[in-house]
Amino acid sequence: MIPILEKLSGFYSSYVLGILTIGYILGELGHYLIGVTSKQTAIELDYGDHACQQNSSLFTRHELVTQCADVKNETSCYALDMNGTGYCEWNYNGLGIDYQILAGPTFILVFTIAGVFMGFAADKYNRVKMLTVCTIIFGIAILLQGTVKEYWHLVLLRMVMAAGESGCNPLATGIMSDIFPENKRALVMAIFNWGIYGGYGIAFPVGRYITKLNFFDMGWRVCYLGAGILTIIVAGLTGTTLREPERKSIGEGDRTSASGKPVTLWQVIKSPAMIMLMIAASIRHSGGMTFAYNADLYYNTYFPDVDLGWWLFAVTIGIGSVGVVVGGIVSDKIVAKMGIRSRAFVLAVSQLIATLPAFGSVYFEPLWAMITLGLSYFFAEMWFGIVFAIVVEIVPLRVRSSTIGVFLFVMNNIGGNLPILVDPVAKVIGYRGSIMIFYAGFYGVSSILFLITCFLLEGKAKPNATEQESQKTHPDAVLNARQMHGHDNSVFSVDESLPSNGRPVQLPQHLQMSSNGYEKSQSTQPRHNGAESSRL
Repeated sequence: MIPILEKLSGFYSSYVLGILTIGYILGELGHYLIGVTSKQTAIELDYGDHACQQNSSLFTRHELVTQCADVKNETSCYALDMNGTGYCEWNYNGLGIDYQILAGPTFILVFTIAGVFMGFAADKYNRVKMLTVCTIIFGIAILLQGTVKEYWHLVLLRMVMAAGESGCNPLATGIMSDIFPENKRALVMAIFNWGIYGGYGIAFPVGRYITKLNFFDMGWRVCYLGAGILTIIVAGLTGTTLREPERKSIGEGDRTSASGKPVTLWQVIKSPAMIMLMIAASIRHSGGMTFAYNADLYYNTYFPDVDLGWWLFAVTIGIGSVGVVVGGIVSDKIVAKMGIRSRAFVLAVSQLIATLPAFGSVYFEPLWAMITLGLSYFFAEMWFGIVFAIVVEIVPLRVRSSTIGVFLFVMNNIGGNLPILVDPVAKVIGYRGSIMIFYAGFYGVSSILFLITCFLLEGKAKPNATEQESQKTHPDAVLNARQMHGHDNSVFSVDESLPSNGRPVQLPQHLQMSSNGYEKSQSTQPRHNGAESSRL
């Protein structure tokens, strides 16, 4: 090998991580961009609600006797003036049931259904080729959104984009699981899953400022055209410079119920703890999606004279990312003392703390709104990784993947579609009140539900004298002797990263099993790791 190429080959794994992360960021950018450009998009495509809006930068809100948003009809809207100068216009505001359908259900429904098929296909076919095709699909869909002429064109293309992006996380995670060693996998998954916050956060400055620059007199369309072109370039690099890694296997084992039969998926799903956890996660997810789809529109509606684009960018990417990491560390530290129950307790406390600042972020004036939003985000965004840490720990290995698939399907469909109710409720109590209920209010409700879940989970098991003696004299018999609080999946799950923080749990050497199901001490076969994790 040429010396320079030999040196560069040592950076291949880092290059793979970079390409996959950039692709994920671009996918999430395409997903959330509509929430920032919706007003301009609605004006051109004629969808959503009309409202009286401030259109003059000559006056600040505090100088106006009557706010534009307080007027509910066109005639009164245009009648408002200050010193003979009109400052309001009656136009599309980017909101309404049409927008809520466009932002949520059209994307979520396809995304969750397609994601199930992607998971099965990833076990059988070349993941690099599949990821390349998926990236091309959602890249072209994003690009074409910049050329649409009708509302239904946008709906259709968001559905196509969802189908393509549904393969991004599971395929990329599988590839990285087979490339990076176990001791680096947690960091790698944390970097990759930062793409969620990266794409969402970047959508604010891109949607706001690129649109205002009005390149080529194309306004908001340039945002989608640019993002689509970049995505297609990344797809090309994925297909031409990445190679399919060798799949690494991991031992599989089954746990049985009290009757001696293997635990089924239905038995897991119908357990009170799993049902309550699923409901709590769905409500919390709904609160997050409500803010994600309405943040820019909300602040533009109530503070039209204040530019908060960079504030939203900084809070989302900076504070939200830190919250994810801190949440995982905190729950990992105390789980050894309290058992699985501690994770649900961390969830309940973190969401409770986040609730009051969340109300403040939609109640106060811009400065304090951003301060309270940052405080809320720090605690609120702890939730995702911890939830799936609980799922992995309480579910038997043989139905773990299918359980996570069902969990994500339910959570995304309930949490992703409930925000559609923001519009009808807003028409009754106002936009601010509706956001308070479905955003901050749902944080509080989820806190209560997570607390209830805490009591349905088991605490840390206290081994009796017989078990303690057995562990000292026959350590290889621990698997059969000890009382299990939750399912000890750590023996199998070191290769699987959680959807948000990717923290693998390492089991002591004497408890690990080889691929033939026997203890490692009895097997001469080397153990390989590899699996694919689920997506948000």
